[in-house]
Amino acid sequence: MNASNEAVRYTAEFVDGPLEGQAEQRILVAGDYERRVGMMAAVDGLESLFWYDAIDERDVAGMVHVRYRFDASDSDPVESDDEND
Repeated sequence: MNASNEAVRYTAEFVDGPLEGQAEQRILVAGDYERRVGMMAAVDGLESLFWYDAIDERDVAGMVHVRYRFDASDSDPVESDDEND
């Protein structure tokens, strides 16, 4: 077991899209952050999958912070389809 103080978490910040302004702690995998993350969220009561791509990283007080940009082309639609209600 490694007892060093190596960081095992990072902060993911979502800069746009349905999760704009949200941040969460995530686990580093093999010492690195995910380049692409899929996030589930409810839109009008239906679960939707939203994809985000890493755009940059920075160190804040010794912790990695990664900003993610929304990829609308690969994500579920954000708007509800009111015609079918």
